[in-house]
Amino acid sequence: MTAACLPRRRVGVLLHPTALPDAPVCGGLGAAARLWIRALARNGIGLWQVLPLSPPDGTGSPYSSPSSFAINPWLLDAHDLCEEGFLQPGDVASLPGAEAAGSSLDFLLADRRVSVLARQLRQCWHQLPHCHHAAFDSWRRDQSRWLQDHAAFMVLREQHEGRPWWEWPQSLAVHDQTALAEWRLEHQGRLLEQELLQWHLNRQWMQLRELASELDVEILGDLPFYVARDSADVWSHRELFSIAADGRLREQSGVPPDYFSATGQLWGTPVYSWSRHRRTGFRWWRDRLRRQWQLADRLRLDHFRALASYWSVPGQDTTAMNGAWRPSPGRELLSCLRRDAGGRLPLVAEDLGVITRDVEHLRDRFHLPGMKVLQFAFDGNPRNPYLPCNIRGTGWVVYPGTHDNPTSLGWWQRLDDASRARFAGCLDCPVEAPGWQLLELGLASSALLAIAPLQDLLHLDDAARFNTPGTVGGNWNWRLPVFDDSVEGALQGYGLRAAVWSRR
Repeated sequence: MTAACLPRRRVGVLLHPTALPDAPVCGGLGAAARLWIRALARNGIGLWQVLPLSPPDGTGSPYSSPSSFAINPWLLDAHDLCEEGFLQPGDVASLPGAEAAGSSLDFLLADRRVSVLARQLRQCWHQLPHCHHAAFDSWRRDQSRWLQDHAAFMVLREQHEGRPWWEWPQSLAVHDQTALAEWRLEHQGRLLEQELLQWHLNRQWMQLRELASELDVEILGDLPFYVARDSADVWSHRELFSIAADGRLREQSGVPPDYFSATGQLWGTPVYSWSRHRRTGFRWWRDRLRRQWQLADRLRLDHFRALASYWSVPGQDTTAMNGAWRPSPGRELLSCLRRDAGGRLPLVAEDLGVITRDVEHLRDRFHLPGMKVLQFAFDGNPRNPYLPCNIRGTGWVVYPGTHDNPTSLGWWQRLDDASRARFAGCLDCPVEAPGWQLLELGLASSALLAIAPLQDLLHLDDAARFNTPGTVGGNWNWRLPVFDDSVEGALQGYGLRAAVWSRR
């Protein structure tokens, strides 16, 4: 391998686009996102990590999306649409929340804004020049394997007042092609709205990707392992999932009882009917990854361990206690994906928790980096795999904490005295800025990539926490109030520390 081909030690920042400032209601894909990418590049920060770009569920979570292929319409920037002639200035001014500049994301207001924006885009559409129509038609054909079903699912769900697909009229619930064809003829305008939303979102995101590439900023995306029961994916490909025609789960996902939960975790998403995926040559998975690799340079594959074996729970159970481990065709699937990707998989394995040897072998066989979260390191176990001294080799992505963790300041504020002492002993100096000092341990490690949530760089407490697993409400809605000198100073300081550890 030549020196030019050697992987680079780099640093990144974790910030979901919904948390970007300077946009009404929700962060988006417009001017603030461009400013953000330029700020990363200016300070020598070579990676931007985002969470899944897919539409969220009713709680705002992008990990339980109605689509594995679509982009969250909350992110669409209306001002850019106006600049390009797709909207009129009066349209933007009349959008719900046009004057809003809230410090947190209002999910209901964001939905209302999207509904009005979609209608405005359709009303303006037929007046636009032929070149736009030709570009849209070409993209729509290219994305036909998912786009039509996604658009139909979103319109049908709205028509049925948000009820899940198994409560729709029978012919529509079972995805009957004749019934759907008739229904589509009656609702062409509404379907066009959904397709236009996705086309514009794709255009805006790809413009950001092009800017990031020009500035040598890599984008690390995120892919949930399972998909939501009430989703276009399950509705249109029910045969690929452990689910009955009436929506009953035959088997559901989760993890077994452990130290943290005596009854395990029950996630309520259908597990995969792997035998049917095999018979199709894993086409749905390959389409899914092909789409996501259009949107990101690399992907973090959430719950990677389920590619070795997965915990399957009977569909009617209310706890995860009675599940069983079942084998997954992870080696076959990853081999297919590697061929599709040109011989090397641009994936990061989310391998946190109690990981067995077969998971490690699968990860290492495909040369995938794993993850190390330093907040887990200081329990007093000298063999703790998250201790900086136990991180060996370059094949890791190291974090102070992730989007599911407390901020590092919040973690420190609740840390017991013994763990505080162990952390201080690792530093060999007093703890004065726990987030930055935890990050310094990551920068000093052998891991090829170090990533910090922006909240840690800004020394924010848990009022800025993005998600608390196992809770409902108050998650996914934090936003950066403004780009100011404190943000620029934090990025500059991060870049300078990265350079000290040859991470540029």
